[in-house]
Amino acid sequence: MRILLTNDDGISADGLLTLKKSLDAIAEVVVVAPAKQQSATGHSITLHKPVRLEEQALADGSSGYACSGTPTDCVSLGLDVVMHGDCDLVFSGINSGPNLGWDVTYSGTVSAAIEGAILGVPSIAISLATDSEPYEYGPSAEFAVHLAKQVLEHRLSPYTLLNVNVPPGTPMGVSVTHQGRRQYVDRIDKRTDPWGRAYYWLCGSLKEETPDPGSDVHAVLERHISVTPIHLDLTARAELPRLRTWDL
Repeated sequence: MRILLTNDDGISADGLLTLKKSLDAIAEVVVVAPAKQQSATGHSITLHKPVRLEEQALADGSSGYACSGTPTDCVSLGLDVVMHGDCDLVFSGINSGPNLGWDVTYSGTVSAAIEGAILGVPSIAISLATDSEPYEYGPSAEFAVHLAKQVLEHRLSPYTLLNVNVPPGTPMGVSVTHQGRRQYVDRIDKRTDPWGRAYYWLCGSLKEETPDPGSDVHAVLERHISVTPIHLDLTARAELPRLRTWDL
């Protein structure tokens, strides 16, 4: 089995190395990851400048490839250039922080797995759902190995990926979930530089609301590992009949 491993935290991230060491036990793991931090880049690709790959030694002595582009670029180049299309599974992570609910639209971690699904390879994104250090990646990496075996045995439907979020500490179980809601308030922090010019930080805090039972957000709050299937068809099918009644 051959696995392409990437992330959005960068090739030197502890979560990526921990996941690689665990997956090494079951597969040949090829690392192609961003040369620097690429969180919240979404599904962006690099079109306005060249993308470069540089072989780089990882902390365990093995080698990987640092990519100057985005997580999506990493998957494209990893599959086509480094692995020459010979890949059984794409894994993205372990992300340091949650990728729950609507955050998947921003996430470089999830977008890397989306690109794998677009290219026809079973793909998984995995995140440690905490924003507090120290990050303990062990349970996430252990579950990743188990899930990889399950995906290869049972397969995924075409153009579908799995988004996994692991609670901190010892998980109390595993839940198959739907995508929940996560919205942010106070998103713009306006400041003034020494010359009196305005500048802005994009930040925000989570809107307080009761999570939907059965959702990824609810599962993690209940200390369960959340496994959410995501597909690439974004069509709001329930809206189709109503939209067809409009005078368009």
